[in-house]
Amino acid sequence: MTDARTPTFHTLPVNGIDLAFFDWPAVPGSAPASTLIFAHATGFHARVWDAVIAHFPHHRVLAIDLRGHGRSGGGPIADWREVVRDVAGLLAALDITGAIGIGHSMGGHVLLQCAADAPQAFARLVLFDPVILAPEFYAPATQLLRDDTPHPASRRKRDFASAEEMIARFATRDPYCLFDRRVFEDYCRHGLRPDPAGTGGMVLACAPEVEASVYGSSRSNAGIHDAARQVDIPVLVVRALQSDLHDFKGSPTWPQLAAILPKGTDMHRPDRTHFHPFEDPADAARIIAAFIG
Repeated sequence: MTDARTPTFHTLPVNGIDLAFFDWPAVPGSAPASTLIFAHATGFHARVWDAVIAHFPHHRVLAIDLRGHGRSGGGPIADWREVVRDVAGLLAALDITGAIGIGHSMGGHVLLQCAADAPQAFARLVLFDPVILAPEFYAPATQLLRDDTPHPASRRKRDFASAEEMIARFATRDPYCLFDRRVFEDYCRHGLRPDPAGTGGMVLACAPEVEASVYGSSRSNAGIHDAARQVDIPVLVVRALQSDLHDFKGSPTWPQLAAILPKGTDMHRPDRTHFHPFEDPADAARIIAAFIG
């Protein structure tokens, strides 16, 4: 689906960084509708949502580059609540209330915590595999990696001559080969920035050490289940096929998450992977549209 709208790019100073976001206006003449807020996964960026956003021309849409991702400032993180505070601060600065939040993976986790911390911000949430695991995952005695073991994401190739090189390199690789072609190209084209060293080439907009820090701190928000119990708005949890933490294509989401939400609904889609919105953006858009009415 094509979208005649062109988003405007903005940054706002939040929590000591410039947080970037893209703003799609509703098409002229649209009846008043809730603003849609999109939040992406670790290592991704706001513009991976373009193909989904195209299905909502009658809504104003904001898609956020989370800390250290895309065009936002900030480096490696030690606590996911840093990202939550960023998003909550942005929504407050923009005076956003009663919005519909749509998040994927870390973005879903962040939006759910935001909804607990700032109840006025959202009226509904749609969370695609929000990386909220079973309570025992957050036990203080557990550790994701040894302190002297860097996360494999830190070794990602960071420099490319062009977006075309990145597209050619990853087009047939798992999981990118599963992506809708438009989404894949958006991921590559908007996921690179000019090399600040002045080489004339491009570098990943989410530096490998930032991505690694997000994975490495994934146990940091141990209060997420208590937060979920406080979110008294309709929340749809869309879970993909189940797998373990070592398979990025499987769903890491606790199957009981929707049950602890006061108004939670669980949708299990074993026919989809963790990257559901990017495999089939039209299907993701249908799910969102059906839930928000």
